[in-house]
Amino acid sequence: MTLFLLASVIVIATVLIVLWMSKMEIVWIQKILDWFPAILFAYVIPAGITHLFKLDLSEVYLHTISRNWIIPFAILTVMSALSIQQLKIVGAKPIILFVAGSMVIATLPVILVFLFSLIDHTSRELFIDSQYWKGLVPIVGGWIGGSTSQLVLKELAGTEEALFLSILVLDNILVNIWTILMFQFIKRSDQFNRMFRIAAKIPHVEEDEFGSGVDSRKSIYVTLSIIVLATIAINLVMDSFLWMVITLSILGLVLGNIIKSWNHRFVLKIGGIAIVLIMATLGLRLNFANLSLPLMLILLVIIWLLLHFFFMLIVAKALRINIAWVPIASMANLGGISTAPAVTAAYKKELMPHAILLAILSMVSGTAWGMLTITLFELL
Repeated sequence: MTLFLLASVIVIATVLIVLWMSKMEIVWIQKILDWFPAILFAYVIPAGITHLFKLDLSEVYLHTISRNWIIPFAILTVMSALSIQQLKIVGAKPIILFVAGSMVIATLPVILVFLFSLIDHTSRELFIDSQYWKGLVPIVGGWIGGSTSQLVLKELAGTEEALFLSILVLDNILVNIWTILMFQFIKRSDQFNRMFRIAAKIPHVEEDEFGSGVDSRKSIYVTLSIIVLATIAINLVMDSFLWMVITLSILGLVLGNIIKSWNHRFVLKIGGIAIVLIMATLGLRLNFANLSLPLMLILLVIIWLLLHFFFMLIVAKALRINIAWVPIASMANLGGISTAPAVTAAYKKELMPHAILLAILSMVSGTAWGMLTITLFELL
């Protein structure tokens, strides 16, 4: 009980610190968060405390609570954030481009591992025999679905804590570099359109439809009550974590689209807090002594990222769609709901609602794509 209370205090304190940091307007804090996001602090702070004071909190009951209750709660909230009606303002071609990018992210690591294994026998020993492929699965979730999918897929793939943290660090570095590159690329979209002889225009958007949701107290109470009751009900009737994930994902999508008073902005906020809470709990299990990644894995991930982008360029050319949609769709996949609209604003601020919607679509589809990746690796 003493260790449980200690772990709970560390986790709660971490969540409060991370939420405080994310809201601070201080310039130097924001610069730090640009390169080392708050979500990673949620993982590192508890790990640093346990390492500094030599505490073993890897087996406290808080981990069971997180897996059985908090993760399902986070899945339901994030899935219910997507309004299908709002996808109409995006149009078919950008969605096709976005889905193509997601498909490459989900399938390419399996292809690359197979090719690496043919070229070098040690690659097969690394990725298959030593099961480093389990570190690639959370990347799929992180790139397409964000932190929620990343955490769910970590559990489904059985990724070890040390490998997971190393992957988080690598993922964070690459995504930040990629964001800078996409900022530069989207500013030159018109030049690339002329190069590829594409004359497609960007649709004009009058208002941010996603931001026009209901924010009354009644809508918040109704939304929260349904989420809590649904999470409890599903948890009590289902033993399989996998089927719980699938059921909650479908249920969240249904609830967010059939209940008129559903508060989409509210579920995004509480889903974000739940994710920080999950990450802080996971940090209790981290052992810094095991923080490392093989060079072969890093090389594979870089090739994977570059091929994802080049494939999207090919699809955009085939669809004759404005090249600006490539960095927008890529950042919706890799960057998420914060960086996708930021990159988009560097080209046309009117497209920010489209970027937000694609990012939400990414959030709710990431787990499904990651499950496909797991299935393909198991076949390999």
